[in-house]
Amino acid sequence: MKIIVAGDGKVGNAVTGRLAKEGSDLTVIDSKQSVLQEIQERDDVMVVEGNAASMPVLRAAGVEDADLLIAATSADEINLLCCLTARSMNPDLHTIARVRNPDYAEQEFAMRRQLGLSMSVNPEMDAAREICRLLQYPAFIKRDTFARGKVEIVELKVFAGARLDGVALKNLDEVCGVKVLICVILRRGRAVIPMGDDVLQAGDRIFVTAKSETLAQLIKNLGIQDHRVRRAMIVGGGRLGYQVARHLLESGIRVKVIEKEEEACRQLAARLPKATVIHGEGSSQQLLDSEGLASSDALITLTGIDEENLVISMYATRLGLPKVITRVERMENYDMFSDMGAGSIISPKDLCSSEIVRYARAMQNKTGSMRALHRIADNQAEALEFLVTPDVRYQGVPLKDVPIRKNALIACITNEGHTFIPSGDNYFELDNRVVAVVTGDMAVRDLNDIFAD
Repeated sequence: MKIIVAGDGKVGNAVTGRLAKEGSDLTVIDSKQSVLQEIQERDDVMVVEGNAASMPVLRAAGVEDADLLIAATSADEINLLCCLTARSMNPDLHTIARVRNPDYAEQEFAMRRQLGLSMSVNPEMDAAREICRLLQYPAFIKRDTFARGKVEIVELKVFAGARLDGVALKNLDEVCGVKVLICVILRRGRAVIPMGDDVLQAGDRIFVTAKSETLAQLIKNLGIQDHRVRRAMIVGGGRLGYQVARHLLESGIRVKVIEKEEEACRQLAARLPKATVIHGEGSSQQLLDSEGLASSDALITLTGIDEENLVISMYATRLGLPKVITRVERMENYDMFSDMGAGSIISPKDLCSSEIVRYARAMQNKTGSMRALHRIADNQAEALEFLVTPDVRYQGVPLKDVPIRKNALIACITNEGHTFIPSGDNYFELDNRVVAVVTGDMAVRDLNDIFAD
């Protein structure tokens, strides 16, 4: 599949890196020669210098025989014009535009066909939605949804002395009180697919597959304190801070925003009259204390500086806040930040690029069986959702008799709308949806790829 990426900023760079590793035929457009040289050396892709909304530049990039265009320059208007122009040159082209300005949301929806858009992405909106999902169940570090929202893979940390500490996986159902499956254990930075005799240890980060309707019961049975969020403090009142505050206020949560730019404070106060907006330096311990950080249910650090977010989050963790969420742009620091008390880590760039890559992979598999893909365990594992097609082997065979590769497992099966966490006696059939989890560098394009023969 031939893909053109217009713009090599944060999102474009992340998308290019991930698609290049998957072997896509990529061409990158950017106006800066130095940027193109760097990405060409890193990913070995074709490059074209120039304005991505220009017909001659798009023609030079091969838009007339491309399958997908991803417009991710720093300017929303250029991205929209790029998609419009490209679609006029190739009516069969799929187009994705990164559009950050919420003022364009109505036009995007109403004029999608006229603008030539297959999909639009907004890093701040994606991150805001994810933050609100995490605040719904504060005990979870991360959540990914499958089977049309009926099953989730949630991330938890095993603490010393907690109910999961020292539990063998074969005894997991007795401890949890509901049917769950631990599909990945991240221990000392390494992700592994566990076996029944494996024992959980303090410090493990575990990825648990459970039906969405059982999440509340799971938390209760594990004795995890999961405080309902009533008061949230946000540090950083930029685009993302505004979106998060708006969503939380609509959910009935009291919101206090700390922002250091005076003009930004005025705009926030005007747009969010129900929020408390504080003009000040969010990294000031004195300010945080005086504004009641210790009595808040959640802290969300959303400044544009990773280090500042980390320091503030560490202080909130030391105070014992029930939920801390930290914005991080450099995801290579994920492990370090997580171990230092950053709580749940959110990267708008990473969320946005993941959404784009999922669309691209769905296009590549439009005649195949893959329906969704999520990266978990610090990108060391993938959870993939498949539709069981006639060519899939071992239909009707109990899973205990199916030869599955060492670094793979089946985590969930959906049959005629009923979703269940499988045991060895369960099996899958035609038209079922199956969620499989794999670790390492295993290349999985369809469900047959996880079988050992």
